[in-house]
Amino acid sequence: MPLSLSLDDYASRWPDDETASQFADFLRQTPDAFERSHREGHFTGSSWLVSADGERVLLMHHRKLGRWLQPGGHADGDRDLARVALREASEESGLSDLVVDPVVFDIDRHWIPERGHEPGHWHYDVRFVVHARGSEAFVLNEESLALAWRDIHEIADDEAMDASLRRMAKRWLASRSL
Repeated sequence: MPLSLSLDDYASRWPDDETASQFADFLRQTPDAFERSHREGHFTGSSWLVSADGERVLLMHHRKLGRWLQPGGHADGDRDLARVALREASEESGLSDLVVDPVVFDIDRHWIPERGHEPGHWHYDVRFVVHARGSEAFVLNEESLALAWRDIHEIADDEAMDASLRRMAKRWLASRSL
């Protein structure tokens, strides 16, 4: 499904999320929005990588940002952000036998600070649920200081946790109670 339709669907499910209109405007107004070379900002794809039992999520301690985050990365021209999320989940975790839900789970616009010669810019991050169906034995890669399976209830209740991770944890728990 094209991103414009996916964002419309997301906006209909989460009408209080004003970020959806920012994403739609950015998509409509920025021809190279999927390219890292667009310095003001670009689309990224991330995964809410859940265990087979749906009780835990795999987080990475991001080497460059120094924070616990979900796996994800740059689109690098790929307009299928669900595919980007799946690719990044696999690359950053070493897990195989992953399945992506193509429905947009969450969106988050966040500032990436200047690093070296790279100026600060916006990430328009589109997040998808990715399910681990096989082994949960992950492999650390060069982008992470650590990886860990974390209890989703604990993330939802942890006031010190990144706000977007808490929001996704609460969404995930709410979706499972339906």
